[in-house]
Amino acid sequence: MAKTKGKASSDVLSASATHLLHRALQIALDYHAEAAGSEGLTQRQFAVLAAAGAAEGLTQSDLVRATGIDRSTLADLVARMIRKGLLERERSATDARANSVRLSEAGRVALAEGAGPASEADARFLALLSPKKRDSFMKMLASLTDGDADAPRKPKADKPDKKAKKKKAKKAAKTLRAVEAAA
Repeated sequence: MAKTKGKASSDVLSASATHLLHRALQIALDYHAEAAGSEGLTQRQFAVLAAAGAAEGLTQSDLVRATGIDRSTLADLVARMIRKGLLERERSATDARANSVRLSEAGRVALAEGAGPASEADARFLALLSPKKRDSFMKMLASLTDGDADAPRKPKADKPDKKAKKKKAKKAAKTLRAVEAAA
């Protein structure tokens, strides 16, 4: 019975897009950490520096949108990067309530040094795919992350595919039977 329970759990996870994306992210972050080493930038630090370097005077809200890092995590990350001398913060010229962030000279150096490990990690991760699939994978990721992440999205309408529907229903029934047998 333990085998069935484990298999049912495995089937559920292998059919979960969010679980598979999470696992892929873990692999990519591990590659980045290995390439950067213990003294290098984390992937998130690199993303913040890259976003800040791409446009002068971004607010922290702009950085949240550019990086996808949640507001409280980003605020903490920016504060630590300011203490390390990688970023500088000042009142926004356009909004007195907001702070703008820009790269310090040390931040520019760190960004330049971090580009190699980030690129190496990306190349290693993409090498897991065949060369033919890499471009479409990157386009798919861009498509998934374009636009307002907080806006509710409707699933894109697929053309009815009777074989795919039947196969999906069969797989769901098999998983359900396995879960019931394990219970």
